[in-house]
Amino acid sequence: MLIHAYYGEFKAVIDINSCELIEGNLPKKQLKIVLAWAELRKEELLSDWNLAMKGELPLPIDPIR
Repeated sequence: MLIHAYYGEFKAVIDINSCELIEGNLPKKQLKIVLAWAELRKEELLSDWNLAMKGELPLPIDPIR
């Protein structure tokens, strides 16, 4: 279960379960923010992943602020 994060020309792939960087890179500050957001929104991300796997639309998740 993965999410993709983009920042300018940077791209990172984050594992939802472990909230760790799997592939790619982001600037250090942005990566820290994305990982913290993924940890805070982990349950919502997993729920949306399950919905998407059933062919259903995922629910909105509050963005990073």
